[in-house]
Amino acid sequence: MNASSPTQIVTRSGLTLAVRQATPEDETQLSAFFDRVSDEDRRFRFLSAAEHVSHEQLDPLIHADHFRSESFLAFDPASGDIVASGLLACDGALDTGEVAISIRGDYKGRGVGWGMLDLLAQEAQRRGVRRVISIESRENHAAIELEREKGFTPEPFEGDPTLVILSKTFR
Repeated sequence: MNASSPTQIVTRSGLTLAVRQATPEDETQLSAFFDRVSDEDRRFRFLSAAEHVSHEQLDPLIHADHFRSESFLAFDPASGDIVASGLLACDGALDTGEVAISIRGDYKGRGVGWGMLDLLAQEAQRRGVRRVISIESRENHAAIELEREKGFTPEPFEGDPTLVILSKTFR
């Protein structure tokens, strides 16, 4: 998938979203999207508390290298608004890929997280990644439950008891 050829995902609730790779031209809209993500969800995504996502935090999302990292945006086709952001960031050997997903508050509970996690996992497999991980705050019960339902296994995050790693290995 590339920026010029969006795809669609259909969530478990039947919602159809257009998904494509993020580009530098998306920075303003992506910043506005994160302003509509709850404070708690922004903290979970960036593991820091801030009222606004900075240019430095957005930069890896809009300048993915399309080899080791890829950033996807999901849009409501009716409004054209970003409703979800998903990142896949792989290590140098493409052995392990970390995923991170944010969903706009008014789209939570509609299966968007499921659809984005499936998309990121499929992209990781397409690249030959052996293991996908997500680093979560132990307080992020919704994400942990979703990832467990999708076959991810929790394991301790060494050195920080407030975090947990959820991982899924592909065969």
